[in-house]
Amino acid sequence: MIRPALTDELDEVLAFWQIAAENDNRPADRHAALAALHLRDPDALLVAVDVDEIVGTVIAGWDGWRCHLYRLAVAPHRRRQGIGRRLIAAAEERFRVLGGSRADAMVLDDNADAHAAWSAAGYRRQAEWSRWVKPLPE
Repeated sequence: MIRPALTDELDEVLAFWQIAAENDNRPADRHAALAALHLRDPDALLVAVDVDEIVGTVIAGWDGWRCHLYRLAVAPHRRRQGIGRRLIAAAEERFRVLGGSRADAMVLDDNADAHAAWSAAGYRRQAEWSRWVKPLPE
């Protein structure tokens, strides 16, 4: 089942990302930041759940203008079962309902497994753009 994460699952999601998500070249995930996202938009963090185990996640961020996808992750023991594809489809449906017209995904250049998953879902690298980042002081 794919559904929005519950408030009491946020620590479980953070622990899940430690084993299932790409964690290189990014600031560490913090409970406060995830809680702020959840408070602002409780439907943005989607989880795939099998019985009572989180087996996948994606953040389907909508700012009223753009559709952004982050933190697509599938449990290592559940990969290649279509969970990522279903998470992406659920995120896209959320965007359609909200009025979004184009989604973008944050994918590290060196994450070849993610390239295959996003490509299979119809996403393509956009060579005309580069992402510019600046870490903000805490």
